[in-house]
Amino acid sequence: MKRLTYILYTLLIGATAVACNDDFVNTQPLGEVSEEAVWQDAALAEAFIFEIYNGFGVGGFYEEQMASLTDESLFTHPGRGINTVTESRSNDADQGKLMETYSYEQMYTRIRATNIAIAKLQNPAFDNATKATQLLGEAYFLRAYFYQQLLRTYGAVPLIDFVYQLGNNDYTRARNTFAECVDFIVDDCDSAALLLDGATKVDGRTNEVAALALKARLLTYAASDLYDNATAKSKSTLINGFANPEFIGYPSGSRAARWELAKAAAKAVLDHAEYAYKLDLAEPATTDEGKANYIAVAMGGGSKLADADAKRDLILGRFFNDLKDERGGWVGRDNGPNGYHNWSGNTPTQLLVDDYEMTDGTRFDWSNATHKAAPYENRDPRLYASILHDGADWKPRTDDVKNRDPNNQIQSGQYEIGNGSGTRTVQYGLDTRNGPIEDWNGSYTGYYYRKFVDADPAIEDQNTRQRVPWPLLRYTEAILNYVEACIELGEEGEARTWLNKIRFRVGMPAIRDGGDALRQRYRNERRVELAYEEHRYFDARRWMIAPQTLGRKATLIKVEGKLKPGRQVSLYKYDKENYTYTYTVGTIDPGIENRTWNDKMYFTSFHRDEINRNTKLVQNPGY
Repeated sequence: MKRLTYILYTLLIGATAVACNDDFVNTQPLGEVSEEAVWQDAALAEAFIFEIYNGFGVGGFYEEQMASLTDESLFTHPGRGINTVTESRSNDADQGKLMETYSYEQMYTRIRATNIAIAKLQNPAFDNATKATQLLGEAYFLRAYFYQQLLRTYGAVPLIDFVYQLGNNDYTRARNTFAECVDFIVDDCDSAALLLDGATKVDGRTNEVAALALKARLLTYAASDLYDNATAKSKSTLINGFANPEFIGYPSGSRAARWELAKAAAKAVLDHAEYAYKLDLAEPATTDEGKANYIAVAMGGGSKLADADAKRDLILGRFFNDLKDERGGWVGRDNGPNGYHNWSGNTPTQLLVDDYEMTDGTRFDWSNATHKAAPYENRDPRLYASILHDGADWKPRTDDVKNRDPNNQIQSGQYEIGNGSGTRTVQYGLDTRNGPIEDWNGSYTGYYYRKFVDADPAIEDQNTRQRVPWPLLRYTEAILNYVEACIELGEEGEARTWLNKIRFRVGMPAIRDGGDALRQRYRNERRVELAYEEHRYFDARRWMIAPQTLGRKATLIKVEGKLKPGRQVSLYKYDKENYTYTYTVGTIDPGIENRTWNDKMYFTSFHRDEINRNTKLVQNPGY
């Protein structure tokens, strides 16, 4: 009994000693790092900044792409909220499809993180001034980028440049004015550019030139029609009746001055000629060279089949590798032809195809008999680099399909087949909704993506990822922004000089127009050069041409191949010797999508939940 008492006493004393040991009680969690520790260590601080970059998402490489909210493409699969936007049914309770990287809640989550970083890095607690300066510059850029996303989606938003804490008296905040938002973002871009001066270009990370490019984009938008209240009111009765125009543009001030700021900002990017790719040509490249040049730029160094030097055009991109299974690696599967076991999620519209010029610089015209008989001949090389059409050469079919198409051509039409006895039957192409391969994934429009889809035969089907980066900021975009500012300021010679640099690279002749004709040529050039890069959604709005463009019904192509007299074919291939082809433009069935435009769609609504959380928010017009 005495022995048992002694043991219990010993255990009690030991337990008491342990309980009084602060090291035992205050052990650090193994799966977490304290805030204090993060900002005392340069590597942990850098990891914090790296996580904020996740606010880029996968760029625009989601299955549902912003292109399908515009006249660039049609989304094939129903029920994803796309129609809510394209049919102007968006409201404050159901906004429809809102791209992940433009979400109000997600952007503010990232902005809070940048505010934390900026506060901590202004007086760093770790001993590496160079690292602290770079990280602070990145934080300023990221905050500017996220606010830019909000501004071009919603108009003016509340500017938060501090970190809310528990116990604050008021968590609500009114919208700042549009002008205040622009000035704030410009200041952040300037701070980022200054702090990042001399920083090395690293894939996926920002630097000085990215900050300059973001500033140029922002100021180009700020000078546009939609954000000049007088101009916007003259073009929209809905905007004219809005009681708070300061939230959606400039109520006063000089547009010419705003265009001067945009021009200067864009020129600051152009001065970094190390980002220029084949922009020094004295004459247009050949058609084949032009196509190859455009593919190389679009691939951003992500395909071994394209010139890796074209990667220089990519000022800032979202890159992907095989270490993580991210959506950005499945662009080919999401958008490639169903005859290759892909999903054809976003498919080009005939509206876009029609806007690619002829190789001589004239417009394509269905009323021209020569054009109508051969709509895919003698076109802007960017058409062939961006869009797969009927008869286009593509990569080898998968093993289960290659015997049906040993010629590796896109089959998006219907064709007569002769069996040798004079009997003819109609056969639907492998890449159609009536074909024998995953017909439910076939295109409604008769077209498929080529841009951003790697032609490497090693990427066979839906089971293989690719590594094409998403272009967040391009040198070519900065050129186009500069051209636009020059046109609006009447500096047409300078505008043509830079616009023709882009055209020569892709094998197109010089533009010589002036006046409004030059403006329209520029807008079309921007449309085809930046296709699928999430510019059309905003460009059509800021130019206030959405009623005439985004409001149109989506169009398609119907291709028919009829055997010529005396011709017999047992295995189809595109062949003008054997076939007479006809091309008929149609409109997408309203049951699939019935596009229309309402001026409220110039700005996205603040969701009802956000209005309830922040009662100081004033809703956008029309909601």
